[in-house]
Amino acid sequence: MTLYEQFAQELKEQITQAYYPVGQKLPSIREMSKARGVSISTVQESYRLLEDAGFVRSKLKSGYYVQQPPSTALLPETSQPEQRPVPIDNWQAVLELTMTESNSRFLALGRGSPDTELSSLKPLQRLMSDNIKYQSKQVFSCSKGNGLFKLRVQIARLMQHSGCHIHPDNIQITAGCQEALSLSLKALTQPGDIVAIDSPNFYGSMQAIQSNQLKVIEIPTHPETGISLPALELALEQWPIKVLQLIPTSNNPLGYVMPEKNKLKLLKMAEKYDFAIIEDDILGDGYYQTPRPRSLKSYDSQDRVLFCSSFSKTIAPGLRVGWVAPGRYGQMLTHLKFVTSLGANSLPLLAVADFIEQGHYEKHLRLSKQQYQARRDLMLHWVQRYFPKGSKMSFPKGGFFLWVELPESIDSLELNDLLKPFNIGIAAGSLFSAAGKYQNCLRLSYANKPSERIEQAVKIVGEQAKVLLKKAQLEQTLRRA
Repeated sequence: MTLYEQFAQELKEQITQAYYPVGQKLPSIREMSKARGVSISTVQESYRLLEDAGFVRSKLKSGYYVQQPPSTALLPETSQPEQRPVPIDNWQAVLELTMTESNSRFLALGRGSPDTELSSLKPLQRLMSDNIKYQSKQVFSCSKGNGLFKLRVQIARLMQHSGCHIHPDNIQITAGCQEALSLSLKALTQPGDIVAIDSPNFYGSMQAIQSNQLKVIEIPTHPETGISLPALELALEQWPIKVLQLIPTSNNPLGYVMPEKNKLKLLKMAEKYDFAIIEDDILGDGYYQTPRPRSLKSYDSQDRVLFCSSFSKTIAPGLRVGWVAPGRYGQMLTHLKFVTSLGANSLPLLAVADFIEQGHYEKHLRLSKQQYQARRDLMLHWVQRYFPKGSKMSFPKGGFFLWVELPESIDSLELNDLLKPFNIGIAAGSLFSAAGKYQNCLRLSYANKPSERIEQAVKIVGEQAKVLLKKAQLEQTLRRA
């Protein structure tokens, strides 16, 4: 070993032993050189090796930070959902989760809101105020038709980052991504039709399916590569599937990114079996690396893909600013939007358009992605430290959700009940399945700024999971006796 390799190995062991905890900034190259009595070039090469191995990451003009190595956690298994169409019936559980807010007493670890306290959002507050002050006539009017043209121009520009070249006239503004999904389903289906989804799947998407009186078939999904195409083809051969709905980039809840070759295969399959695809890209801009992956829509030469997104996960959910690029279904979507809500509130549309146009959105994305990646590593570290042995977890490549697979005997709904006296809540895994699967799984959010309170809450979740595990083991021992 060279000296820098030896030094890198020493630092690696110290990181593994939590001498340098996940999320902590390492001493600067100059400081480390003085402290350890080695040359600056030795420290530089050692840090480079650690970065290549995934133990640290560098921030421009800031330094090196310890991160959770991707190979230290076991990934969840490929999902095995029901291989038949089923109705969706978990609205009450979804309502309970979505109506529960974090506050000074209760900590909702499973909620899906982004961090709205980041400093990079301050220009948006100013722009909202300026528009009220100087654009009062337009602010208090309703944005009809496809929505504010100025915003559609900016959205069309943003979509180029995903490989899409869409004219602003082919974009429909909606009240968040949820309305985009719901309108898309209305345009494509009739009550009783079958929709295929990747599984586990975002509960909001499934509620849109339920509200349109549709049946759903869940397709097995790998935590790194996404929906199983062989399993999808098998389902297509057996059932008259009208639509496939999925989140191929920075998936919620698994965090996977669908490989480019799989996207091309999927579009060929859509042509062969003649079905449409609703691409939910709400977390696409939240992909940690640059450039972000190309969307399914960018490869779509037949206008089969309806691209749905919003700023609810990248800026703030309260804005309710979303959109859909509907392709051949554009006229129908505009009509559905008209009969559903006539138009949209102009104030947030104007503010978001200015926020993007003036370059604030790109700066905000850079900051938020840096923060979320660091928080992911810290959450992985806490889960590995406090949860029962044998727990498996995803390794998200974007967004701010972590999917955890607990030992099979643990029921996450029962776990949630045990957490109530501690004023802690999680998102139980069964919420993410139409058939109530994934009872031993849960989703955690790491959007909020890390704190001792959050770490203690994760620790309590792990401790209560261990209580359930011991209870199940005791019951199994008694049965055998």
